[in-house]
Amino acid sequence: MGPACNQTPPAPGLTHKGNSRMTLPQTRGSGARRGAAASLGRRARTAALLASVGVPLGGCVGFSADGGLGPAHSYAALELRKDIVKVSDEIAATGAAARADQLLRRPLTPDSAVQVALLKNRALQASFNDLGVSEAEFVQATLPPVPRLSLSRTGGDFTLEVERSLTASLIELLTLPVRIPIAQNRFRAEQYRTVGQVLRLAGEARRQFYRTVSANQSVAYLEQALASAGSASTLAKQLGETGALNKLEQAREHAFYSELGAQLAKARVLQRVEREKLIRLLGLWGREIDFKLPNGLPSLPGRLVSGTQIEAEAIKKRADIQTARFELQSLAGQYGLNQVSGFINVLDVGYSDRYERAKAFEPNEQGGFNVTRDKSFGRGYSIDLVIPIYDFGTTVVRGAREAYLGAAHRLAEKAVNARSEVREAYQRYRGQYDITRHYQGSVLPLRKTIQDQALLQYSGMLIDVTTLIIDARSRILSNIQAIEAQRDFWIAATDLRAAVIGGGFTGEGFGGESAGSEAVAGGGGDTLASATPGG
Repeated sequence: MGPACNQTPPAPGLTHKGNSRMTLPQTRGSGARRGAAASLGRRARTAALLASVGVPLGGCVGFSADGGLGPAHSYAALELRKDIVKVSDEIAATGAAARADQLLRRPLTPDSAVQVALLKNRALQASFNDLGVSEAEFVQATLPPVPRLSLSRTGGDFTLEVERSLTASLIELLTLPVRIPIAQNRFRAEQYRTVGQVLRLAGEARRQFYRTVSANQSVAYLEQALASAGSASTLAKQLGETGALNKLEQAREHAFYSELGAQLAKARVLQRVEREKLIRLLGLWGREIDFKLPNGLPSLPGRLVSGTQIEAEAIKKRADIQTARFELQSLAGQYGLNQVSGFINVLDVGYSDRYERAKAFEPNEQGGFNVTRDKSFGRGYSIDLVIPIYDFGTTVVRGAREAYLGAAHRLAEKAVNARSEVREAYQRYRGQYDITRHYQGSVLPLRKTIQDQALLQYSGMLIDVTTLIIDARSRILSNIQAIEAQRDFWIAATDLRAAVIGGGFTGEGFGGESAGSEAVAGGGGDTLASATPGG
């Protein structure tokens, strides 16, 4: 927050707002000039006194240039290697749109998909606006209590009464130095909550990118398999016409081709669903949805992330833990404030003056009337004090204490869970890496060898078509499982990073639904392997 005051304070002592109200009445009435002049002088001295007290206590805080997004910018730059932009005017909107369009002209990568989401997702922009509201509340909380001015005028046929008063909260003015840190900690908690929104969107956009590319890759493989199965079905039909293949084997070839076609149709539906989820996360519409994706998932990395010190790193960096820490500090300050002001939490001090004027008519000896005019001017001070005689403030203090202890327990729970989540995420990361390597290095080569040998034996009429179809189904299943294993590894890598810096394992609230329990578990998404012929 900037050190400069964001607004010019009103008359001294009139810039405070609070529960207790300082009442500094202004002179009332249109009474004698000397009385009015004296009253004005007294009010000026009172206002000067309030200024001398209120301004040092207030410590004006201005609005930040980035709308409080400093921590979010830092996390995006250091942890994500990305930029965030708050779209608050036409210039910012045009710049963000131009940058997103430039990224969408080329096939998306996981990194470019995350950057587009950070630029275009409207739910994220709404969270930035919510943070701006929190900053406004914080700035307002740093201002001295605002006084209240009241004016009343009553009159009859021959009477006039004018009363004015000025009140302000003395208790809020005195506790302002304590309430400012409380408000600051609340705002800091909101800042890190926004950081969590940024990390959550980035993580889910990356996960959904892998799901969508995986779905595309599965469709491409099934299309190749269907083309091969179609050729085999056509050949079986021709052989059947010559009498070289009986009807049972022909039917098996045709059934395999039909089942594979149905599975391809299901894969295409899943492909479109996953792409729409990605579109929603990226915040795209119109021609923007025609972006291109790579043909396959990235290759496995040459080196794995080290598992040493990741627990300590998570405790230090996780945004949700930082949020809980600042919330705890805010509640601790509130608890201390309630202990001090629990007995007296409303104390209004006021000054008022009253001007009265009346006319009286009395008959005289000449048969007329003598007019007498009475004028009076009075001033005084008032104090409004609320005393909780039924509980003497114990309920307020007790409530603040329970809130503080609850926040402390929640922070401890987050710390314990963070360590466990990091260990779980790393185990899934290493496990999915080994599984993917096993498919690529062992299962798929063996399946290819089996199919090649089966074709040779079938050509030599050593096996029938049934065995050949079973082997073909098994190879299709293994290839689909290998694609899904590679997808699950990259999702597990994203989950590991999210477990260390924050962002969670799902991306609810940004337009992209979670793929279900499998996605939460580190797998992610619907699976084709279970529905593949032979699966």
